[in-house]
Amino acid sequence: MPSALTPGTLHIVSTPIGNLEDVTYRAVRVLRDVDLIAAEDTRRAARLLDHYGIRTRRISLHEHNESRRAASLLARLAEGQTLALVSDAGTPLISDPGRRLARMALDAGFRVEAVPGPSAVLAALVASGLAEDAFSFAGFPPYRSKDRKQWFAEVAHEPHPVVFFEAPHRIRGSLADLEGVIGDRIVAVCREMTKVHENCVVGPVSDVLAALASPRGEFTVVVSPSRAPVPQPEVPAEAELFHEFGLLTEGGLSRRASIRSLATKYDVPSRRVYQAIESARERS
Repeated sequence: MPSALTPGTLHIVSTPIGNLEDVTYRAVRVLRDVDLIAAEDTRRAARLLDHYGIRTRRISLHEHNESRRAASLLARLAEGQTLALVSDAGTPLISDPGRRLARMALDAGFRVEAVPGPSAVLAALVASGLAEDAFSFAGFPPYRSKDRKQWFAEVAHEPHPVVFFEAPHRIRGSLADLEGVIGDRIVAVCREMTKVHENCVVGPVSDVLAALASPRGEFTVVVSPSRAPVPQPEVPAEAELFHEFGLLTEGGLSRRASIRSLATKYDVPSRRVYQAIESARERS
């Protein structure tokens, strides 16, 4: 039976993040009808494809081969073939490979069509009880503790929930760094979403850390925004501000992040903090 798909189209197909029943009818149809499936890991994709009897040819497209494989996939689109892109789980391009291919396809004038479906970000957000009309997704924190602290300082003052991913061997270290930067704020740590051992722990960071004795699986973390009205303190003298700046930089924050942190703390422009620090440095 001929395919009803539009020739020369790249389909970005969302797939289950755990439970195979979460795939959409449309996703199954598209994966069955396209000429080729580009998968982040063909072995992991096979579990879903075999479950639904999908025999479409597949090739790998991951972070190590995307740059050299994209051109040949664009050539297929130019021939009028239809392609599907899938990641290991969830919605492709979100902390997954494929962005280069999608961008190149759009720049070349090909149609790029999203086939929406499961997303670990949205699943964790709605299960956490912390969902609002707006949120930020931040991907994976940096590997090193010093860089993580700076990264958390960047998102600490977001006025809405922040969602990020973390690996099991880094989750405890990340939460400890998070607590050190933003305090004992409410977070939701969701593990293995939609899978048999799904679990979502909500509470102060310290309580959640205590509950993660032997972390396993993939984690999605939702950080609540700070809602408590805090009276703005009086801006300290230049010497005291310079001292606080030194403590922040010694603690691992960059110069820029430290200035931003102080500006937020005292509700003043960053330029004012910078000028005060430079003035105190000249007199020291």
